[in-house]
Amino acid sequence: MICAAVSIGVGVATEGWPSGMYDGVGILISIFLVVAVTAISDYKQSLQFRDLDREKKKIFVHVTRDGCREKLSIYDLVVGDIVHLSIGDQVPADGIFISGYSLLIDESSLSGESEPVNVYEDRPFLLSGTKVQDGSGKMLVTTVGMKTEWGKLMETLGEGGDDETPLQVKLNGVATVIGKIGLGFAVLTFLVLTARFLVEKALKNEITDWSSADALILLNYFAIAVTIIVVAVPEGLPLAVTLSLAFAMKKLMNDWALVRHLSACETMGSASCICTDKTGTLTTNHMVVTKIWLCRKAKEIKGTDSVDVLKQETAENVLTILSQAIFKNTAAEVVKDKDGKQTILGTPTESALLEFGLSLGGDFDGQLRENKVLKVEPFSSVRKKMSVLVARPDGGVRAFCKGASEIILSLCDKFVDKNGEPVPLSEDQFNLVLDVINGFACGALRTLCLAYKDMDEVPAESSIPESGYTLIAVVGIKDPVRPGVKQAVQTCQAAGITVRMVTGDNINTAKAIARECGILTEDGIAIEGQDFRNKSPEQLKEIIPKIQVMARSLPLDKHTLVTHLRKMFNEVVAVTGDGTNDAPALHEADIGLAMGIAGTEVAKESADVIILNDNFTTIVNVAKWGRAIYINIQKFVQFQLTVNVVALVINFVSACITGSAPLTAVQLLWVNMIMDTLGALALATEPPTNELMKRPPVGKGMSFITRAMWRNIIGQSIYQLAVLGVLIFGGKKLLGLHGSDATDVLNSVIFNTFVFCQVFNEINSRDIEKLNIFRGMFSSWIFLLVIASTVAFQAIIVEFLGTFASTVPLSWQLWVLSIVIGLIGLPVGAVLKCIPVDSNEAWKKQQNHTGYEPLPSGPDLA
Repeated sequence: MICAAVSIGVGVATEGWPSGMYDGVGILISIFLVVAVTAISDYKQSLQFRDLDREKKKIFVHVTRDGCREKLSIYDLVVGDIVHLSIGDQVPADGIFISGYSLLIDESSLSGESEPVNVYEDRPFLLSGTKVQDGSGKMLVTTVGMKTEWGKLMETLGEGGDDETPLQVKLNGVATVIGKIGLGFAVLTFLVLTARFLVEKALKNEITDWSSADALILLNYFAIAVTIIVVAVPEGLPLAVTLSLAFAMKKLMNDWALVRHLSACETMGSASCICTDKTGTLTTNHMVVTKIWLCRKAKEIKGTDSVDVLKQETAENVLTILSQAIFKNTAAEVVKDKDGKQTILGTPTESALLEFGLSLGGDFDGQLRENKVLKVEPFSSVRKKMSVLVARPDGGVRAFCKGASEIILSLCDKFVDKNGEPVPLSEDQFNLVLDVINGFACGALRTLCLAYKDMDEVPAESSIPESGYTLIAVVGIKDPVRPGVKQAVQTCQAAGITVRMVTGDNINTAKAIARECGILTEDGIAIEGQDFRNKSPEQLKEIIPKIQVMARSLPLDKHTLVTHLRKMFNEVVAVTGDGTNDAPALHEADIGLAMGIAGTEVAKESADVIILNDNFTTIVNVAKWGRAIYINIQKFVQFQLTVNVVALVINFVSACITGSAPLTAVQLLWVNMIMDTLGALALATEPPTNELMKRPPVGKGMSFITRAMWRNIIGQSIYQLAVLGVLIFGGKKLLGLHGSDATDVLNSVIFNTFVFCQVFNEINSRDIEKLNIFRGMFSSWIFLLVIASTVAFQAIIVEFLGTFASTVPLSWQLWVLSIVIGLIGLPVGAVLKCIPVDSNEAWKKQQNHTGYEPLPSGPDLA
């Protein structure tokens, strides 16, 4: 801008008004255009990030209002609402504890104290922003929004933006190096041009004779040097990353994935392993009871008819005890809305049991009123069971217990016979029940055991017993595999991503589902968490690469597996999780993916991406977009470096030899806009193709600018420099240009040819390795719009804005020549791509180091 201002001042003084204004005004218009386009683009991205940020903060809670229980956004909470809290929830407002069991609150986010706090009648205060670590309860909302303790704390803090992603950091480093090279070239060009000018003046004995025209010439040299710096500094690199990430995040949002941390998008493109949950991710998370073992008989449940048969064949007192075990020992609730319609609120497993209990004719509200609950031990992934202690109407107490089949069965020494009486559980009968559990599990059913124990008096401290139970029933719950999961797993395997299933389920159930999804293969290992924990480090090193299924796992097992995969095998690990217990593994992983529907707030807080529909196929989409971001930015860097090399070398060499630069300041600023802003928009927003999932992930040790990119950059640069060099040094003769405007026409042809070389090189850059660069191009409207806009603006600049851009209108023959020279760049690019380079070398080294075979490429892969 200083250069433009001085140019206007000197120009008006030497050439008069208005011709002296043209150069300076041309520079100002170019600057305005570049800044305006970049600013509008940045503003649009910031709006997208703001929308995504708003989406991040959407948290829903269960609330009782006007006597009806409903699900509300935390922003709709008002004072007087009763909020239902369970493990993993974030406390949405300040309030007072009304009722609950073993409510343990993590207040570390507010107080900094790591020890969780028990909340009960004598210590009833709950604070917004804290998290429920254990137990359950109800709270009365007393303060909301910025009036809460959390709100007051937030008022003192400014909203911090996202940190730069690893790719942005890497590219900023590249931009700095290129900028320094550009600065060196600019200084060198200015010195060479000035030296030539001074030598010419000295030879003419005019060294002491200076005029304003001489000042204008030196100013022009300075302008060229400044614009070389402008062109050399690739400010489009950070813009390309931001554009690409924002575009991908918006598209992923439409595909049910909310990206919380920008870096996760690009890291997901490098993922070599996904450790996934089973329930809700691979399966539909809509559970129904399909089998039950009751009174020594296994029965299949198919609709109301089979339920009616079961009721007829089962004694009344057996059904009563079964209903009590279902309705009293549950964290779910049957609620009625304003229209009187019944809805079950709770986890899918609990909901399936309650649904079954209601179909047997059970009365949820009646059961709740009948007995007083003395103590509840909520389900946790460590205990793998839920227990409750209730006072009986006739005196005494009864404990109910339900959970993982093997664990509950080991607590039982009796079972309910067909008359509803407890009879001893012999070893044969124990093995028979175990066979039933395994049979259910092999049929891909989740199995639960229901048991009870009667006692004459309340145990000390109302503790729930750990043995002596009577087995009531074994329930088999079906959770069908989601459609498309098998294909998604195959896509991952073809892309070099290993899928491992980590679940708390029975090993037979886990294996059955894993086989159905295509995760468990012939040479894969299915292991139980306990076996995994007992392995030595040497054994772990041997078996971890083969582990495909881990069943009956504890949160610590998942965390250990992720840690070993990352540190021992140098893998980029993505982890899915939904519970509070998954938070450590989500945090430890390179990419944490939390479930949006089944996930707790603690899990979502620890994750980088929230899968809004809990579907494994969405995870594959995230990986695909991650790869697209990485490769799009590689395409853009290849395109930009080619323009940089050609622009710098052509101006420098021409300045040294002829004493003038063929590309003026305004022209270079226009080229800068093509290659930075418009180039970023065209190449960084290309949608992913299925081809991306047929190549290995980008290895950690792989350099960003690959050998294939260097091959294309160097090859294209040589072609463009050769063509432009011929035009600069022999153009007048070749084109038969004569007369006073021959130099202006030649410079216009050089500028036009240079721009069309970049237009066709932009098309060439759509694929770094494949010959077919047109695939998908005509369905990408952004790319077509950018190309069309570039060509249209170029025509306007050359034909109508010559006063500002130092160009003259060209004949149609010279236009055709410029376009043909640019077009020849396409076959040149195709020839370059036939030169073999091993661009996967770093990846192969890494994979061979970890014991994996690299995927075949090309026709072998198909």
